[in-house]
Amino acid sequence: MLKRILSLLLLVSLCVPFAKADEGMWLPMLIKRLNHADMQKKGLQLTAEEIYNVNNSSLKDAIVQFGGFCTGEFISAEGLLLTNHHCGYGQIQSHSTPEKDYLTNGFWAMDRKQELPNEGLFVDILVRMDDVTAKVLEGIDNNTPEKERLQLASQRAQAIAKEASENGRYVSYVRDFFNGNEYYLFIYERFNDVRLVGTPPSAVGKFGGDTDNWMWPRHTGDFAMFRVYMAPDGKPAEYSAQNVPYKPKHHLPINIGGVEQDDFAMVFGFPGRTKRFMTSEGLILDVEQLNKSRIKLRDKKLALWKEDMDKSDATRIQYASKYASTANYYKYSIGQNEGIKRMKTVEGKRADEKKFQAWADANADRKAMYGSALNDMNEAYKEIEKYNLGSVYLNEAVLGTEALLFAYRMTPVFNALKSGNADAAKKAAEDLKPRADAFFKDYNMATDKKVFAAMMKYYHEDIAKDQQPEAFKQMVAKYKGDFNKMADHVYSNSFVVNKQKVDQFLNNPTQKQLANDPAFSLVNSIMENYQQNIAPKLAESNAKLARANRLYVAGLRQMNPDKVYYPDANSTIRLSYGSVKNYQPYDGVTYQTFTTLEGVMQKEDPSNEEFIVPAKLKQLYEAKDYGRYANKDGELIVNFITDNDITGGNSGSPVINGNGELIGLAFDGNWEAMTGDLVYDPDYKRCINVSANYVLFMVDKYAGASNLINEMTIVSTNSPGPADAGVAAGTPSDNGSTELLNAAIEEAKAELAAGKKSVKVQKKDGKKRAKVEVKN
Repeated sequence: MLKRILSLLLLVSLCVPFAKADEGMWLPMLIKRLNHADMQKKGLQLTAEEIYNVNNSSLKDAIVQFGGFCTGEFISAEGLLLTNHHCGYGQIQSHSTPEKDYLTNGFWAMDRKQELPNEGLFVDILVRMDDVTAKVLEGIDNNTPEKERLQLASQRAQAIAKEASENGRYVSYVRDFFNGNEYYLFIYERFNDVRLVGTPPSAVGKFGGDTDNWMWPRHTGDFAMFRVYMAPDGKPAEYSAQNVPYKPKHHLPINIGGVEQDDFAMVFGFPGRTKRFMTSEGLILDVEQLNKSRIKLRDKKLALWKEDMDKSDATRIQYASKYASTANYYKYSIGQNEGIKRMKTVEGKRADEKKFQAWADANADRKAMYGSALNDMNEAYKEIEKYNLGSVYLNEAVLGTEALLFAYRMTPVFNALKSGNADAAKKAAEDLKPRADAFFKDYNMATDKKVFAAMMKYYHEDIAKDQQPEAFKQMVAKYKGDFNKMADHVYSNSFVVNKQKVDQFLNNPTQKQLANDPAFSLVNSIMENYQQNIAPKLAESNAKLARANRLYVAGLRQMNPDKVYYPDANSTIRLSYGSVKNYQPYDGVTYQTFTTLEGVMQKEDPSNEEFIVPAKLKQLYEAKDYGRYANKDGELIVNFITDNDITGGNSGSPVINGNGELIGLAFDGNWEAMTGDLVYDPDYKRCINVSANYVLFMVDKYAGASNLINEMTIVSTNSPGPADAGVAAGTPSDNGSTELLNAAIEEAKAELAAGKKSVKVQKKDGKKRAKVEVKN
């Protein structure tokens, strides 16, 4: 029996033999040196230069950081951008009203004039990255005092970034890697005119809601489309009717040939933060303090929001984006705590630390350099534990209350007034006006008042009394611990919860009015107390921790010289690679690699807003009207899973096959691997992706937006079948490469006819390649 493999670069999808999961989020500029050979073994058909190249177009030019918190990818030569529905949710929500409810009904621009601008939304496109470690650490060694080291490194990094920005032409920054052992410069071009082009209804984009969030099997059409615009001269520009669609150096062809077990897959994007070098004591602190507090506070806040959202469409729309964002890491924290316990992550870390300590102690020089690193970390964590809850509650409870957060944003106005600088105060007030408009558009005072009472009660009960400001304790005493009465006082007397009064203040700000405002005085007292009594203690402990972490990571790399380490994710561009792969989460249970539209219908529940199916989607399903987007078995693939290493920030990242074609976009991780930010689990870690087929089906068959389909490069392939002389056959796209494929097949036929048992034929024409391989 013949095992047939046919690959056609930029024309047909690649089927590869079994590929082992690969841990790591790799810097693309280092792919050639560190990963390319391994990626080729697993099915990559591209050169390293076709992935990352500064001088010529490459895959990196199709990838953008979307809004600073997600990833997007260009899918047309006209700046059409694909990302997740949940990444664009804030913009979709901002354009929605009860009369034009794009959250519920979806939105599609049938021509460019209908595309919707989004104030404040931007994308960053990587120009290049450089290793600047030598420049940052010049003259610094392990004898340099830590405070001096950090100060020098920070100053040099800022100077390097400033010079690279070319007087503001580029967005540039230097980030540290391996806990301060290496430094890299990143230079981006930022485009601020990004318009909403299309979004499915939330019944598709958020199908399954909180119930299915972080879960597999999944059936969610988590995508949205935007378009990036530029000035007519090709430069970035603020929104203008005269702007034209951006012309990316590279855009991704979309392959609708479907996915199968063990197909090669890489994810290119901007993963947020991982802490995989964190030691056991740090993990315990995260589990016992950070996660448990986040779960407790967000659970209460979500319940109060939901109560009012269910009563009013207006409130539902106002709080939709805030609710989704808050719920996401609420559930994540629950899953992470469960996963750490299940995987015995702390125990595994302790075993690793024991080996490290033995290695360090076995040599006098190593002991002098690394011997105290673990002990120093443990001492730092003990100190951090005393004050860390104040930091967590400041963000989750205090600034997690909308009125207090908005009041805190008036601090620059207050400081300018207090210093007597009227011009600075006026400018700060003017700068706040757009934020005030956005704040009140999505604000419900009655809802926030309930949240305030609950959050202040938790703050009072859970924060050590000697870490609470006197003004707060006096207010609690005044109302005898009745936080509802305390909320009545604040919300009845504060002007920051009233749009008209805020506008009046910003037009004529005075120090007295702001100082006497109960919301501002409360948050200001909490913030001043934090800055004076808590932040310095945390800063001191964190400096000690940073030094110990840096030495620990340096020691690990010296201890294992043959191991290729990757740095923790830090919102910089990365590439991970792996394959489409099922998994076994429980005894006797196997989760398959993809789900279909059939599963959407099986989950349908008209009485549950999370599982409503739009009428038109049901009609298309019943008619099996999937067009060219069905797989070879007539199914419409909705979601699929790979073992790619991802984390937050990868949302919207393209999933790319071995030929450089888009096959889906990442939107979630799986429940069994919620420890992914802390430790990689090769057995359970999965990346959940929406299929490119489902995306195009929704755009084409559901929305009827043929204008968008027509500007994409769509690749159609057939799975290998019993072709002439045992050679696998494929169907090329319409870009003129059929001759390459046919020539390769004909040559392979001739060699088989001549009696060869194993045949490899490759044809090249510029960047296009056709490869036929036949093995017994």
